Parts: sequence; C-alpha cells; structure tokens
Amino acid sequence: MDTIFSISNLLVMPFWLAMILLPRWRWTARIMASLWPVVPAVLLYAVLVLPNLPALLPMVSSPELGVIAAMLGTPEGATVAWAHFLAFDLFVGRWVYLDGRRLGMSAWLVSPILFFVLMLGPLGLMLYLAARLVKTRQLALIAEQ
Repeated sequence: MDTIFSISNLLVMPFWLAMILLPRWRWTARIMASLWPVVPAVLLYAVLVLPNLPALLPMVSSPELGVIAAMLGTPEGATVAWAHFLAFDLFVGRWVYLDGRRLGMSAWLVSPILFFVLMLGPLGLMLYLAARLVKTRQLALIAEQ
C-alpha cells in the first residue's frame, strides 16, 4: 500500500505543475482542456474501491463516525481516501484553471489559488469562488457601461 500511495501522487503532479508554473503554455491549455488528466487518478480509485465495494457500500450509505474512522485509520483506507482526494482535487483544479482563463483572470492570481486547491482542496475552491465573484462583478460593471 505504501508504494501505491507514493506513486499515486505521480499521476496528478505533472498536471498541477503545468497549471501552476506554466499556466500560459499552450500545451498546458491543450492538455487541461481534456478530461484525460483526471482519468489516471479516477482509475486508481476504481481499482482500489471496486474489489471492496460490498464492504464499503454499507459504510458509506449509512455512515457512522467510528466505522469511517476505523476504515480511514488503515493503510488501505487512507490510500483509497488519498486517491479520492487526488481525483477530485485535480478535477476542481482543472475547472479553476479553465474558468479563470475563460474569465481573463491573471495567472498571478490563479496560480497561488491553484496551489491552495492542491494543498487544501475546499479552502482553495473557496478562495477561487471569492476571486471569481469579484471578477464577474467587474465584468458586469464593464458590460453595463
């Protein structure tokens, strides 16, 4: 499980580095326009979860803190959770990157926000939503003039 956990990071890190460090590179835009960057992390999650689905479904359909904590407290549970985080955080990061470009947001603003999405998922998303709100209000004011 240690090896799978360690290697799982390699599935997503090139895409994060491209979005954060090379946001204006045409290959970053081309690659991130596709859903393919998220697929390896999703497949890893599927490989880890599907064989254990009969045991996992009762846990997640009627969650109890003690049961979930016990599951996550194992190397297998932590690896499954990590694969889940990697897939969803990259999906959200991809949306932030693409949406920020679509709105004409500065890479100097979006890149640090993407770092927060990578490290702290929902907090990074909250930062982006706040920045997005400011940007869309600015665009609305310009459109009114």
